[in-house]
Amino acid sequence: MIAILVEEHGLSVRHACQVVSLSRAAYYRPPPDRLDRDADVIAALTALVTETPQWGFWMCFDALRLAGHRWNWKRVYRVYCALKLNLKRRTKRRIPPRERQPLDAPAVLNGMWAVDFMSDMLYSGTRFRTLNVLDEGNREALAVEVALSLPAARVTQVLDQLVALHGAPSALRCDNGPEFVSVELTSWCRRHGVRLLHIQPGKPNQNAYIERFNGSYRKEVLDAYLFGSLDDVRAETERWLTI
Repeated sequence: MIAILVEEHGLSVRHACQVVSLSRAAYYRPPPDRLDRDADVIAALTALVTETPQWGFWMCFDALRLAGHRWNWKRVYRVYCALKLNLKRRTKRRIPPRERQPLDAPAVLNGMWAVDFMSDMLYSGTRFRTLNVLDEGNREALAVEVALSLPAARVTQVLDQLVALHGAPSALRCDNGPEFVSVELTSWCRRHGVRLLHIQPGKPNQNAYIERFNGSYRKEVLDAYLFGSLDDVRAETERWLTI
């Protein structure tokens, strides 16, 4: 502003500074670039968030203090917001590399169970899910659990009921959904001595037996009827499984 008054309006530096109520030092010694001044804070915050993306501001600030940085929290928070770290960060879920699962069907029952999810909608617009469990030895559907929500705890509960009826399988084949990579399912398999076999991402053909069952179930039940409630879905599913 002072430069504009001096260069464009021909005022002296002293007069221009008086107009904007600033000292002449503001003209002869301009403030340093904020980006250069905050370079150390930016570098420290960026490195910290890269290493621990789940931390919020105060955990990051405490970590910087423990590392010996004495920056004021207001300054750190200003840089934190300028980097847009205060906004919710979405991190891509990384699936560990999986080995290719051969589609070999054992000739014995309870040798391999396949599990998978499906979803559909009631006539009212409410979405629901089904958990399908298949014995690959004879392609028998052991269970089709219907519910609005099927978290990992519900999955292990269904598996416990099936183990009580049929005994534990030797292995469990599934995809990489969040319920199937959860600690609860991994612990359940460890307790029952069941091998947990995850197919490779994007390779549903490695779980082809239950994918074939899912196709028949959708065509002959889910797509064939309009359901008003979950009880209707369960009743029609039970009738279809017994014919």
